[in-house]
Amino acid sequence: MTSLYAPDAFIKDKVEALAQQLGLDLPHQEQWNFIQSLESLDLQAAPGSGKTSLIGLKLALLGQAWASPTRGICVLSHTNTAKDEITHRLTVTPAGRRLLQYPHFIGTIQAFTNTFLALPALRSRGIEVQTVDDQAYADEALRLLERHPRFRKLNTALGHRTNGPALVAEARYVCDAGDLVATGPDGTPPFKASSDSGQQFAALKEALTERGIFRYHDMFALAEHHLFQHPQLALAAAHRFPFVLLDEMQDTSDLQQRLLDKVFGPPGAVVQRVGDVNQRIFADAPDAAQPSSFPLPQAAQLPVSRRFGSKIAALASDLTVHRSQRIDGAGHDGTVALLLFDDDTVAEVVPAFERMAAATVPRQLLLDNPPRVLGARLTRGSAKAFPQSLSCYVPGFTTTPVQTTGSLITTTRAAQAQRQSGDNHAAITLLWNAIRAVARLASSGVLPPLRRLDRDPATAGGRARLLLHDLLTSPLDSHVEWAVLTARLLRLLPDLTQSPLKGVARLADPLAHIPYVAQPVAVVEAPADADQGVVASVAGSIQSAKGETHAATLILECLERSGKKYDVHEVLGLLSRQQDASKALVTIQRAAQLVFVGATRPTHLLAFAAHRTRAEPYVEAITARGWSVHDIHARNAIPTV
Repeated sequence: MTSLYAPDAFIKDKVEALAQQLGLDLPHQEQWNFIQSLESLDLQAAPGSGKTSLIGLKLALLGQAWASPTRGICVLSHTNTAKDEITHRLTVTPAGRRLLQYPHFIGTIQAFTNTFLALPALRSRGIEVQTVDDQAYADEALRLLERHPRFRKLNTALGHRTNGPALVAEARYVCDAGDLVATGPDGTPPFKASSDSGQQFAALKEALTERGIFRYHDMFALAEHHLFQHPQLALAAAHRFPFVLLDEMQDTSDLQQRLLDKVFGPPGAVVQRVGDVNQRIFADAPDAAQPSSFPLPQAAQLPVSRRFGSKIAALASDLTVHRSQRIDGAGHDGTVALLLFDDDTVAEVVPAFERMAAATVPRQLLLDNPPRVLGARLTRGSAKAFPQSLSCYVPGFTTTPVQTTGSLITTTRAAQAQRQSGDNHAAITLLWNAIRAVARLASSGVLPPLRRLDRDPATAGGRARLLLHDLLTSPLDSHVEWAVLTARLLRLLPDLTQSPLKGVARLADPLAHIPYVAQPVAVVEAPADADQGVVASVAGSIQSAKGETHAATLILECLERSGKKYDVHEVLGLLSRQQDASKALVTIQRAAQLVFVGATRPTHLLAFAAHRTRAEPYVEAITARGWSVHDIHARNAIPTV
């Protein structure tokens, strides 16, 4: 690969100069080893180790030295959030910005799969994709099942099964030994292939395929099938992208990993995979590990966290379920606390934490980054136990419902924001897909793909392009102006779909105008008599906080999903016994893995809340670890440290 970039790309002077420009310190040899490595490797990076900054620096150095006009760097991540973070860091330098255009590719694994494998496979069959979306697929599959006489026997057979609707709504393709097979959500066909129901099940899936309607999972199966039929594509991909960097590798599914192995498995491509396996989402029944499962035994490590100090690092090290790692805390030497409550003081837990944060964390830090309150469960289940979720501690907490009223104007505002950020193509695509979803509610026809729209202003396609432009550039504050835009859309849809609108009443909610309101966060209101120094906290799930950095974090004891155990209680027992987390019961491992994610967020204060009767047996051991323990007796009790 040395001919693709300048040989002095990673010399010490260049690395230090660009690191200084980006405001990065490189005090540890492990950081230099990763930056300067040009071989395939796995990097197990502890929380707060600065892996995203290192990735940005390494990519900027490569962009600075890259010489090939036709071969590029491929950067893949599991989520759009991670992709956007990398993209944001690259825009800081001219060298980084070079990687945002051809011949390079930066995107999610799903986007890569669609762009280079699944979509070409479908185009070779003459199929134009209308949508890739699980919910849109489910709606269309169930509608087809109910309305089309061709699937009457299948509909009857499914009516005798409790999971009948799900079998159709979540049907997916699986590539089995080179064959593309329609299966249920568990990956197996729900009927014998030779039966009438089995044939109709496969035919319904094929009918949706011909219409260009797919689930996300389908695209991976189509890509794998395409690779099976054309194995030379793997060699072509490895040639096009001789350097591949995979971020957040721990979240990659077995299906995604298997496909990536096939695409970039051939020799020639350098594949560097980065992540933290101990933040991997826990699977109850994982498949047998792939030979290439992340991280490989000889993986490099970034064990030093600059987010937090030694106390949080010691706790986190003991909760590394998937791969043992001793984390070094090089950040602020913060506080770890345990708040004990009883049945009468559940509602006082969060206020007590806020007062503790005010007493231990610099006020400006809290104002810039309010205290966070996290729970593994947001709302109560059917169990009678109390407390069992975040909502039990935070009266009035509710999750944000799925919005249907005003869905088009909400999406249009999001598309306008994308356009203003410079991503015009993504904005238009987002808006057109939203219009497609609206059209499906009231028309049996389908909208053409965006690229097939005619450009002549006198045609329906030209009028659609003009409407897209106006939606992306018009003010959306006035309901009158919005009514004019939606009226144009309703006049246009029959011409575009070549089908009359039959259910216009269904469009009242999605086309409704709603005033713009900044999305509120779940803020826990401070009591009226609270100290002036208290900053109200923000509540949410542990899962949603993944990747964040907090000044102060409270982890609430919640009932795990079996309804028999409490997560914080189980973790306290694990820590007190100094038990190897990887050898604990599966339910305890699950609790430890989630708590690990939450506990590695804060810089200054980490607090746990546990019921006194469950936690008291562990108080002595916890105190010996250097934690402070506080009993919440009354509303005005302010824990001290």
